[in-house]
This record gives sequence, structure tokens and C-alpha cells, in this order.
Amino acid sequence: MTGTRPERVANAIRKEISMMIQEELKDPRIGFTTITKVEITPDLRYAKVYYTVLGSEKERRATEVALKNAKGFIRGGIGDKLKLRFTPEITFKVDKSIEYADKMNQLFEKLRREKETPKEEA
Repeated sequence: MTGTRPERVANAIRKEISMMIQEELKDPRIGFTTITKVEITPDLRYAKVYYTVLGSEKERRATEVALKNAKGFIRGGIGDKLKLRFTPEITFKVDKSIEYADKMNQLFEKLRREKETPKEEA
């Protein structure tokens, strides 16, 4: 098996939380949410779960509140399914890397268009 144990556990946690959000959580505040990454400490006690939400800022805030409210349920589900000695304490964080990449792509596209259009001489 490849990777260190924390990497394998982080990947398993990511998969489990993704499945729980899709199949078990019935909170209408949770929008179209994707778990992008899980970082876990070497002692497997704490996990940062990064997620993205497709939608407006209002939907993102509602999803953030819903995930924080469901943290205990999610942690319990992870403990039941993964059979770890200690279930990690979970912290949800918004992953802004996709928004950043989109903003950079827009800037590059704007620069490309400016370069292609001929400038008028004064």
C-alpha cells in the first residue's frame, strides 16, 4: 500500500465524509458540496476538512453553518465506519483554491485579449 498511515486515513475520511454528505445528511442548507482535501495530524487526533460549495455566497454561508452543526454526527459516523482507536476532532475549512484559480484564469484571459487587440497609436 502506498503512502503513510496519516495519508491513508485522511483519504478514507475524505471518502466517508463525501458519502455521508451525499447520502446521510438531510440538511437542506447543505448545497452542492465537494470535499476537496483532508489534512490530518501525524497522531491522527485532529483533521482539517476542506470543502467547496457551488453556488452563491449565501449558500456557502448556509452550508458552513450546516456542516458545523453536523460535525458531531459526521465524527460519529467516521468512528463507526473506520474503526480508529481515536476519532479525529474535525474542523471544516472553506477551500478557496478553486475560486483563486478561476480568478487567475480570468486575469490571464483578459491579458490575452488585450494582447490580441491592436492598440491605436496616438
